[in-house]
Amino acid sequence: MALKISSRNAGLIGLDITATSVKLLELKPTKKGFKVISYTVEPLPANAVNEKNLQDVEAVGEAIRRAVKRSGTRTKACAVAVPSAMVITKVIQMHSNLKDHEMDAQIQLEADQYIPYALDEVNLDFQVVGPSEEADGMVDVLLAASRSENVEDRTAAADIGGLEVKIVDVEPYTMEGAFQLIKHQLPDEGVDQTVAILDVGASMTSLCVLRDQQLIYTREQPFGGKQLTEEIMRRYGLSYEDAGRVKRIGGLPDNYDPEVLTPFRDLMVQQANRFLQFFFSADKNDYVDQIVLAGGSTGIAGVDELIEQRIGTPTLIADPFGQMSVASDIPSQRLKDDGPAMMIACGLAMRGADL
Repeated sequence: MALKISSRNAGLIGLDITATSVKLLELKPTKKGFKVISYTVEPLPANAVNEKNLQDVEAVGEAIRRAVKRSGTRTKACAVAVPSAMVITKVIQMHSNLKDHEMDAQIQLEADQYIPYALDEVNLDFQVVGPSEEADGMVDVLLAASRSENVEDRTAAADIGGLEVKIVDVEPYTMEGAFQLIKHQLPDEGVDQTVAILDVGASMTSLCVLRDQQLIYTREQPFGGKQLTEEIMRRYGLSYEDAGRVKRIGGLPDNYDPEVLTPFRDLMVQQANRFLQFFFSADKNDYVDQIVLAGGSTGIAGVDELIEQRIGTPTLIADPFGQMSVASDIPSQRLKDDGPAMMIACGLAMRGADL
């Protein structure tokens, strides 16, 4: 589901702008799948992005510029995503015999019924989902609209970084696309199963639930690894940058694991359970077959086993690069380590195969 699609282009960069970094990824389709040809993660200044709102577009743009230079890519086209909280979605029914341009014209005429903003204030797109179960001869059409400023901030940052935005996607649908890269990790590739993908980022956590590989539920709330970083700062008198560094590479006192890390692991389990309860209350079924962990906080050792043990649902860590080939100049171990946090970037980069 994309909010803006432009002209055809050879090559596309997936550009994931998070609270703490810019993730750049370029994939090349091959006969055996995808090959990683460009990749880098560039840190952002503190507070440049706050809960996925771009507070300092210039700083984000400069980070994108550095990421482009470090990655060595020559591709200028990119895809970005907006979070679900910034997007209004609605499924409507339309006649199946309408062509795309006819649907577009009808939606433009009737959009004020579905979108609580003036059309000149939003970016709007639609996608045919499939035949409607409610009426013969009709199809379900998914509408997605986001206030133009959400799209324009990301487009402006990319422009500062030397890139041109070709696609603006919606994060949960990007995650749905990236599921194709990890389905081999699941029994029967997730067919006829309910799979909960829990993406624990720096400051936001999102839940995407797929049933039979199709997105059926999404939720997003403030929570993430930033809380652990801030506790390390407070406990050990470190700067935010130093706290983030020792969190990644180690070197903290012996009391770090029992007094700081263990309580945060417990908090992650509580958050996972809470997200699932929200889903259960919204869905007629009260179970999921599999939990998949994504996001940077999955690097905390043992968190997958703890969630599986406490919640009682098989749990694994996403490995989107597990079946990909990798260009020789890319550090494969670092790519693998970053893998769980690159799901959105993967989903965006995969859109290059659609162009």
